[in-house]
Amino acid sequence: MRRIFEILGSSLNLTWQEFKSHKIRTLLSLSGVAFGIFCIIAVLAAVNSLEYAVQKDIKALGTNTVYIDKWEYADGGNDYPWWKYVKRPDPSYDEMVMLKKKVPGAANVAFNISTTNTLEVGDNSISGVNYYGITDEFSNIQPIEIQMGRYLQQSDFDYGANVFVIGYEVAVNLFGNAEKAVGQLVKMKEGKRGLVVGLIKKQGKSIVGGWEYDNSILMPVNFMRQMVRERYSSPIIMVQGKETVPMAQLKDELAGAMRSIRKLKPTQENDFSLNDIDAFSSFASDIFGNINKGGWAIAALSLVVGMFGVANIMFVTVRERTSQIGLKKAIGAKSSTILTEFLLESAFLCIMGGLLGVFGVFLLTLISSAVGFTVFIAPSILALAIGICIVVGVLAGIIPASIAARMNPVEAIRSK
Repeated sequence: MRRIFEILGSSLNLTWQEFKSHKIRTLLSLSGVAFGIFCIIAVLAAVNSLEYAVQKDIKALGTNTVYIDKWEYADGGNDYPWWKYVKRPDPSYDEMVMLKKKVPGAANVAFNISTTNTLEVGDNSISGVNYYGITDEFSNIQPIEIQMGRYLQQSDFDYGANVFVIGYEVAVNLFGNAEKAVGQLVKMKEGKRGLVVGLIKKQGKSIVGGWEYDNSILMPVNFMRQMVRERYSSPIIMVQGKETVPMAQLKDELAGAMRSIRKLKPTQENDFSLNDIDAFSSFASDIFGNINKGGWAIAALSLVVGMFGVANIMFVTVRERTSQIGLKKAIGAKSSTILTEFLLESAFLCIMGGLLGVFGVFLLTLISSAVGFTVFIAPSILALAIGICIVVGVLAGIIPASIAARMNPVEAIRSK
């Protein structure tokens, strides 16, 4: 063990001496490794951070959840048959009630309608506020954090009470201080007035869209139906399956129940869409996986260039130390020891290049935080980068190290 530490210390010292003696040459040679490691860490960290944010937003739509709508949540390209979907009937509150009785695999079934309008308090008003009319099981599918006050109670849903919980940005824009919102009476659509009973915790922007509560208010659906017509308010039925029920089984049950409710004949196609939220998560994972592959391709090319640069340094180093190698072998140093020392030196050089790449990524994370998107570097990515540096270093140094290990001590000493 002591001998191993001596070899490590000697290799590290020689690497440092090489760097101090030829700073410009070493830095230029290490630039390829540094750029390759920068690409690997930057791409993996950025993609992982973005995927985490996207998957978090997708999960916020509801895990193991199906959205029943007349629209298919697919890529709206040129082939998207909107003309077929627009003719379909909208989901209704009554259908939601019947689904609760007909679908044994459902844990929670909720109904939602939405629109955009104004809110007024005295002379102060704001426009573009999202109104959401929801049923009691909505919060079981879409967890909502209340910062102050309370959430909607069962009695509010049962009687369609004129109460609502308010988003953080709406509260700030209306009252200046969000914490003043709870307990205030606010004028809504069609001259209706509602009491603010709760303040929703600040959420932030969603990357994939969906539910953004900061600029929203949530109220019982029966109260909102007094202000808007249900069919013109983007009605949606949300169904969350039980944990033991596979998504395929849940969709089969829903398809059968909806066809039964709408009395569709066996020859008629579905006039509704079952949009699987979990499928979006898999689709997003595939996209980010392909982006990772592109990053690896760029990094591999840079690492190959860097490998040749390190190999060039090692060839020059072996030539400059030929007489030293001869002396070491003459006093008893084994060929394996010489080989190990040069391989370790090559690996240390690549690690130095990798550290330059890590420093570049660290600067990138600071810039990303300043623009509002936080990139985090997982420890596993750093460990992977160090491992790659060691492998690249060994591959780059194997030939010059082998040449040094096979030198004849007498001829090596005379070369000076």
